[in-house]
Amino acid sequence: MNVYEAVSTRRSVRAFLDKPVPHETVVRMLEAARMAPSGCNFQPWEATVLRGEPLKALQDVLLASPQDDPMEYDFSAPGAVEKYQQRLSAVGASMYGAMEIARGDSEERSDFSQRNLTSFGAPVLLLAHFPKMMKEPQWSDVGMWLQTIMLLARDEGLDTCPQEWMGMYGRTIKTHLGLSDDTLLFCGLAIGWRDADHPVNNFERERVPLDEQVTFLG
Repeated sequence: MNVYEAVSTRRSVRAFLDKPVPHETVVRMLEAARMAPSGCNFQPWEATVLRGEPLKALQDVLLASPQDDPMEYDFSAPGAVEKYQQRLSAVGASMYGAMEIARGDSEERSDFSQRNLTSFGAPVLLLAHFPKMMKEPQWSDVGMWLQTIMLLARDEGLDTCPQEWMGMYGRTIKTHLGLSDDTLLFCGLAIGWRDADHPVNNFERERVPLDEQVTFLG
């Protein structure tokens, strides 16, 4: 698989097969991802990787816990702007439409959202965290590191789902893992084998045209 293929076939997978991922494969990806871009070479990213019983123990805690109030950071603020809210609404309509969950079926939608807490059945969960003193440029570095892992996963035949949802349970997760409150729990990254037959993994993804995002000069 070349890089273009990895980019075009990467998607947020929300239904995984009950199939283990070799530990050696995860280590290989994370070893390679160490070379992700890092401003000033700060390499701010840190992570905890869970599988098996440790993963189930965390999921049991999350299923029994309320969301943080307040959350450590707000990932939904752009929804207050119409054009970004339209993009959010569009992907929601496509995703729930693919699963034939009606717009007004709040119970079914809530049940599906709760599957975030078990990472949609993925056998491996990477929890990305870093010191709270890191600023916006370092948050960007962490994003580039995560994207590098996601593309490496495609080369291994694996799929992923980046889960900012986990950030809504940041303090609960940090307490469970024994992480300091000086740490910010950024997101989860579910890693596993795509259930290719599940409709949630097959709806058409929309992206805005290039000329709405990029201006070429010269």
